[in-house]
Amino acid sequence: EHQALFGIQQGSTIEALRRESAERLVEIGFDGYAIGGLAVGEGHEAMCEVLDYAPGLLPADRPRYLMGVGKPIDLVEAVARGVDMFDCVLPTRSGRHGQAWTWNGPINLKNARFAEDDTPLDETSSCPASRTYSKAYLHHLVKAEEILGQVLLSWHNIAHFQALTTAMRTAIAEGRFEAFRRDFRSAQRTG
Repeated sequence: EHQALFGIQQGSTIEALRRESAERLVEIGFDGYAIGGLAVGEGHEAMCEVLDYAPGLLPADRPRYLMGVGKPIDLVEAVARGVDMFDCVLPTRSGRHGQAWTWNGPINLKNARFAEDDTPLDETSSCPASRTYSKAYLHHLVKAEEILGQVLLSWHNIAHFQALTTAMRTAIAEGRFEAFRRDFRSAQRTG
């Protein structure tokens, strides 16, 4: 009684196929609807083009879930287009490979420029991994292939994604999501 069954809309980047898929799923009736078959190599712009219409083909009174997405900019753009839920391995996969997500975009802690950087990943974060350890220390852990580096970066990335979704919810509740979206996109380009 506490589980929900979701139907998965498919159709690649072809609107007619997605429309047909959505119509047939709605005929069956589900607790929620997933948008599948994206973030599989088509690129950000093509994904956004599909999301310009795909969520609107699904019932607005049911949760709409975008499967396997993604990067922070993908999440913000999907929310702007009517998506409610996400899942992705990106935060932990990135962490395992030395990448940290920040408010200015991703950084690769394998890069030598972080060897002497004594600043934290995010001094305003509530996550100890984000505010306590310097980029230089994290760089050292990543270069030395210490498992602690992977753990700390995964922890930071998960905390960052949680902060992002909290910021989006707050912006929506306060009626300023479009301003948040604009500012977020601008920060990502300069980061």
